[in-house]
Amino acid sequence: MVPSFPDRAERRVHAHARQRPREASVQPSHDRATPRTARPPSPLPTVGLVIFDNDGVLVDSEAISSRTLAEVLTELGVPTTPDDSRRDFTGGTLGLIRTLVEARTGRPLAETFEAVYAARLAGRFARELRPNRGVPELLDFLDAAGVATCVASNGTRTRTETALRATGLLERFDGRIFSADGVERPKPAPDLFLHASTVLGVPVDRCLVIEDSPTGIAAGRAAGMYVWAPAGTYPAERLTDADRVSPSMERLAEELRAELGGAG
Repeated sequence: MVPSFPDRAERRVHAHARQRPREASVQPSHDRATPRTARPPSPLPTVGLVIFDNDGVLVDSEAISSRTLAEVLTELGVPTTPDDSRRDFTGGTLGLIRTLVEARTGRPLAETFEAVYAARLAGRFARELRPNRGVPELLDFLDAAGVATCVASNGTRTRTETALRATGLLERFDGRIFSADGVERPKPAPDLFLHASTVLGVPVDRCLVIEDSPTGIAAGRAAGMYVWAPAGTYPAERLTDADRVSPSMERLAEELRAELGGAG
């Protein structure tokens, strides 16, 4: 969600935003929100471009990231569980995490925090990271169908490429990896998705965004794109702002292949 990731100007957590968005309407700790009633899925438009988020969508990284962050914080004297990490920090930058932790503890967090986290996470990605089930088959299908694909992640380009390389997916997105490094405002602002749409020359009403978090869903909706969300990182009741929700990425891949195959 390469042995090193961001430098001090590019701190991230779970491949999310570079800095706290100035106009953000979605913040970390989304699962504390009141659940909404799920609505019927909206009809899928004609799809010319599928924009994938990375962590939790293409790769099964969120559990690894949460576990690693909790471990590093605990070692630095801030006892944290993986559930704490997922609940409190998913969707926030490392800079924001530092701010929150220091406010809670009343003391500075060690200067080594970002570097230790990045290095340890890179090693675990290399050993443990896998693509989500159904993703390779979906990419094969989209390629054969002539539907363009790209990755748009709030993480740094280095972080995203590290994850994709570890799972054998990097070459599938050669030249089509977009990160928050390249836009003024990260998700939940629409800038990243609009940038991908412009560069690849596909109108927003033909773009399908696949996102697994409320932050990403908000960005896709703000961009005027169709958003399809797999539950997993968050339960389905937290994803009801999406146009459609599937119970897993594997199921979403199956359903998208069937729908596009029928349409073709």
